[in-house]
Amino acid sequence: MRIGLYPGTFDPVTLGHLDIIERATVLVDRLVIGVAINRDKGPLFSLEERVAMIESECGAIAKKTGCEIVAHPFENLLIDCARDVGAGIIVRGLRAVADFEYEYQMVGMNRILDDSIETVFLMAEAEHQAIASKLVKEIARLGGDVSRFVTPAVRDALDQRFQKKV
Repeated sequence: MRIGLYPGTFDPVTLGHLDIIERATVLVDRLVIGVAINRDKGPLFSLEERVAMIESECGAIAKKTGCEIVAHPFENLLIDCARDVGAGIIVRGLRAVADFEYEYQMVGMNRILDDSIETVFLMAEAEHQAIASKLVKEIARLGGDVSRFVTPAVRDALDQRFQKKV
C-alpha cells in the first residue's frame, strides 16, 4: 500500500489545500493529512476543530477518488510523523517561488534524517495560488467575503468565529 503524508496546520483548510489533497490521491492508496499542533502559530481553530474540518471536507474526495483519507494530529518532527504513519512520501503544495526556497531546505534536512522517504511537490492550480490560510483569516476577521477561498462550511465556521451575521 502506498501511503502519503500531507502535513500542515490547516487553520483553516482552504480550497487550495483541498485541490492538493485531491490531486495527491492519484499518487497513493492512503493519504494521511497531518494536522500540525503548532502552539507557536496560535491557531484560530482548535486542533479538534481543524481535524473535524479536514474529515468533513475530505469525505467527498475520498469517495470520488477511492483513496482512503485520514486526519492525523502530530506534534513531533515531520519525518517522525511520516515514519509513524508508514508514509513513503511527503506531499507538499507549492504556490510561489518563496514557498520553494523554504521547502527546498526542508527536503534537504528530511533527506538527511531519513533518505527512504521522498518528498513530492504539487503546484497549486492557478486559481488557488494566492490562497493562504493566514490571508483568509484576515479577510474574514475584517468582514470580507471568503467564499472564493474556502468551502461553505469553512466560511460559516469563520463567520461564526468572527461573529459575522450569516
